[in-house]
Amino acid sequence: MAVLPIVKLGHPALRKRAEAIRQITPELKQLVANMIDTMRVNEGIGLAANQVNVLQRVFVIDLSLVDENQDARAYINPRILSREGREVMEEGCLSIPEVRADVERAATIRVEYQTLDGKTVQETLEGLVARVFQHELDHLNGVLFIDHITPIQRKLIEPQLNKIREANSIL
Repeated sequence: MAVLPIVKLGHPALRKRAEAIRQITPELKQLVANMIDTMRVNEGIGLAANQVNVLQRVFVIDLSLVDENQDARAYINPRILSREGREVMEEGCLSIPEVRADVERAATIRVEYQTLDGKTVQETLEGLVARVFQHELDHLNGVLFIDHITPIQRKLIEPQLNKIREANSIL
């Protein structure tokens, strides 16, 4: 087990677009295993590569938190094909500790991604898994959940955000 350091708000990797993964290598499989360990130790439900300072298009979601018959899964080169409906739910992020806000996202999404076996999968996601997928895909595009909140919400949490930024900025 290898637990990776999670970068926090203020780190430049969180605002960069991750690059497509061209092939599935043993190194990528090790990165995914380490990301799953890191996510679980930090009690997260999802973790994107940007959050561990790796700019590759991969994230993990711990599906066992939604359905005990499932396990954590890697999503390689993920994309959203279509969106339906809207719902608001409170979100947080391991890279923005102790900050939570209501975020509106699509209720149902049709997605495509590759598995660690190299298979391309298309499926429809809804509920919490759809929300986490959208949140983690945003990370791969350099977008944070706080970018989706209202100006009033942003003003209320700005002191917390500034404190996190100051503690974690790279000069």
